[in-house]
Amino acid sequence: MRVSDTIDQATLVNLVQAGTVNGANVIGQPGGWEVVVRYGRVEKALSAKRGQVRLFRKLDTLDNFLRGIGLAQYQVDARKFDPEIHKSLRTNDAARERLQHAHAAAAYDKWFSAEVEQAIQEADDPNTKWISNDDVKAESAKRRAIWSQRAKAQQVSVG
Repeated sequence: MRVSDTIDQATLVNLVQAGTVNGANVIGQPGGWEVVVRYGRVEKALSAKRGQVRLFRKLDTLDNFLRGIGLAQYQVDARKFDPEIHKSLRTNDAARERLQHAHAAAAYDKWFSAEVEQAIQEADDPNTKWISNDDVKAESAKRRAIWSQRAKAQQVSVG
């Protein structure tokens, strides 16, 4: 079926609510199940967001979807559906990677927010000891001098 032979979900819902859908076929494919609806003399496949035919991996998910929009009666054609191929299909690697990244980002955001909250509480605590910028600079200068002396001593012993 060509992309021009598709119908989006919002249009399908409106047609079902208007009572103009004459029937629906659920057709098995190697990757899942597609829906073809009839209204008037037209047949169109349900599309995904980008106009491609939408495939449902599981028949029960498709059944829940159709019942949810008010289309509880349909015919099933499972001739092209191969359960062994269906079992072997892996989920989309890119989608899985995006989902893992989203979970990692959410976990990082949660951790970062907790760290900021703890820092604010420590800053507001009257028992917190504050160190002036001048004291920090002086301490850093001492450390750099020690490191510089160590580096010079290593150059002399190597050279």
